[in-house]
Amino acid sequence: MELSKVNELIDPAAGGNGAALEELLAGIQDFVFNLSLRMLGTVSDAEDATQEILIKVMTNLSTFRRESKFTTWVYRIAVNYLINYKKSMFSHRPLSFEYYGKDIEAGTVENADELLMGVSREDLALELKLSCTNVMLQCLDPQSRCIFVLGTMFKIDSRVAGEILHMTPENYRQKLCRIRRKMAEFLSSYCGLTETGICSCDRRIGYAIQHNRLNPESLEYSRLKKYDEEALISYMENMEALDESAMIFSDLPDYQSPVSAKEFISQLLKSPSMKAIQDF
Repeated sequence: MELSKVNELIDPAAGGNGAALEELLAGIQDFVFNLSLRMLGTVSDAEDATQEILIKVMTNLSTFRRESKFTTWVYRIAVNYLINYKKSMFSHRPLSFEYYGKDIEAGTVENADELLMGVSREDLALELKLSCTNVMLQCLDPQSRCIFVLGTMFKIDSRVAGEILHMTPENYRQKLCRIRRKMAEFLSSYCGLTETGICSCDRRIGYAIQHNRLNPESLEYSRLKKYDEEALISYMENMEALDESAMIFSDLPDYQSPVSAKEFISQLLKSPSMKAIQDF
């Protein structure tokens, strides 16, 4: 959404104009969802977090003072919320590179037909790749994950990223460099997509299904709608590849948020909670 359009919508939206609020939130819901997905690792957790972040944006809209870009302000709200998010699956089952590496070393079984349930190996391997790459990010602590996601996937300028994360640009760049190096070391050892790692998505399908990490009857990433590449810059073009091993993240597409801003806002504006907020 263009900055001029955003500025036109903020005051009416903050003043209670439902149409302006709907358009404003619809303009940010996709990048909020994609940020939530990378930070939390599962589609269902990202959907829940997206709705909660949109509520926070809506209820705090009157506090936006235009001292920074609107998107930077939204990023700050989203990042603060996601770094401290305690309801996701991985907040209860934290991962580490050591644990994930051992799991990869042990994790192959035969891709028996009864496990595949009639779904092609190609589709299952793609689903596993998209899922595994997001899960791999959970091996980083929340702040490191956020630094990596903002710098490597969203390609946020170090000055803006520092502002979002309340650190100097220099400190942000130093941390990003160390995190990239750590991720690259793991990828080069374990991920077959780097051509040096020991793991293969195709060979790991049966193991993933057997351990309930992949469900052929419900392929979450396949059901998500991808951005229209003619309308938006593709995720791969936004990838900053400072290390060849990090190129596997360039294959991750951006998705349209499953959250419908129109339906969500309509229900929210009619809710008792919203009436209480307005009365307050």
